[in-house]
Amino acid sequence: MTRFRDALAAPGLQAIAEVKRRSPSAGDLRPDADPAVLAPAFALAGAAACSILVDERFGGSFDDLRAARASTGLPLLAKGFFTEESHLRTCRDAGADAALLLLRDLDDDRTAALLAFAAELGLETLVEAHDAEELNRAVALGAPVIGINARDLSSFEIDRASQLALVASAPRDRVIVAESAVDSRAKGAAAELAGAHAILVGSALMRAPDPAAKLSDLLRRPLVKVCGLTREEDVAAAAEAGADLAGFILAKESPRTAPGVLAVPETMLSVAVHVGETTDSGADLVQLYRRENGHRSRDAVLLRDGEQVAQVVDLPWQEDDPSHLARAAAVEGRLMLAGGLDASNVGAAIAAAHPWAVDASSRLESAPGIKDHAKVRAFVEAAR
Repeated sequence: MTRFRDALAAPGLQAIAEVKRRSPSAGDLRPDADPAVLAPAFALAGAAACSILVDERFGGSFDDLRAARASTGLPLLAKGFFTEESHLRTCRDAGADAALLLLRDLDDDRTAALLAFAAELGLETLVEAHDAEELNRAVALGAPVIGINARDLSSFEIDRASQLALVASAPRDRVIVAESAVDSRAKGAAAELAGAHAILVGSALMRAPDPAAKLSDLLRRPLVKVCGLTREEDVAAAAEAGADLAGFILAKESPRTAPGVLAVPETMLSVAVHVGETTDSGADLVQLYRRENGHRSRDAVLLRDGEQVAQVVDLPWQEDDPSHLARAAAVEGRLMLAGGLDASNVGAAIAAAHPWAVDASSRLESAPGIKDHAKVRAFVEAAR
C-alpha cells in the first residue's frame, strides 16, 4: 500500500478528497454521504488519499473511517481534534494511515509528543498551520507533511492570498498541502504553482451532484488558456466556456494589445503577456518572451512572482515548424503549449505533447483582438 506522504509527493498536483457531511461554517453539506461508496469512487477519480471527518460536529465518526478502510486501499487521513496519544491509537486501530494535528490547539511539547507516538504506531501525520508562526513551528518540529489552511477556524473567513504566500514560503523538503476553498481548476493550479504538492478538497466535492466527477474535473489537465483578450465580454465568454487562464498581451506592437489586465472571475487566473521586459500589471502570472529582431522570441517562460513555473513552447514569429510538437514533447517539467492551436488540432497536440496547459489566441478570433465566442467554446471543449 502506498504511504500517505509518498502518495502526496508523487509528480503533478495531488488531491486529498474529503468525506464531510456538514461544516460548522456552512451547515449540512451532504448528510447522507457514505464513505464506503465515496472513498473508492475518489480513488478511481484520481485522489492520492481520502480524508474522513471523525468528529460528530462534522457529522462524522470512527465508524466512517472503518467503512472507508473496508472499501478502499487509498491512504486514509483521520480528521478530528486529536490532543492525546489515545486519540491517535484509536485512529490507527480504525484504519487510518495518517492523522491530523492542529497546531492551533497544541503547544510544541504536545505536538512533539504526538508526532513521536504516531511514529511508534506507524501512523503518519498532517500538521496543519494557519499563519506564518504556525508554519515555522511545523517546520521546526520536523513535520514531513504540512497543511496550510486558507480558512480561519475562529472566524471561518478565507484568505487565499495569505495561504498562497505561506505555501510559497514553505521549505521545499516538506510535502505541502493547500487546504480549504479549492473549488476550481484555477485555484488548484494557483496552489500548485505556489509550491503545493497537493490540495485538500471537501466542501466543493460534497456540494457537487457527483463528488467523484467534481474531483476529476479539479485535477484535469491540461489547463486551457485563451490569450489575446482585449474586451470584458470576451473574458466572460472564455470563463463561461470553462477556460482556466485568461491572457492579456501588454506588448504594444501586438494587434491584440489589451488596455491592461482585465478583471477575471475566481474560476480563472490572469496572465500578463510581455515581450522583452515586464511591468507590474497585477496579473496572477506573467508570460515573458524575449525580444528578437523587433518581435517576440519563439518560446517564453511562465513566471509566478518572478520565479519560473513553466516553459512555454511556441511557434516562431509568423512561421510554422513541423517539429513543433516533437520539441514540446521533449520538455521536462510543466509545459504550456502554444502556437496555431484551435478546436481542430488541439486534441492531437495534447496527445503528442502531454502539456500542463494549452494556449490559443489568433485562431479563436473574428478580428485581431476580437474573440469569436463559438470558436472559444469549441476550443475549450476540444481541449477537455
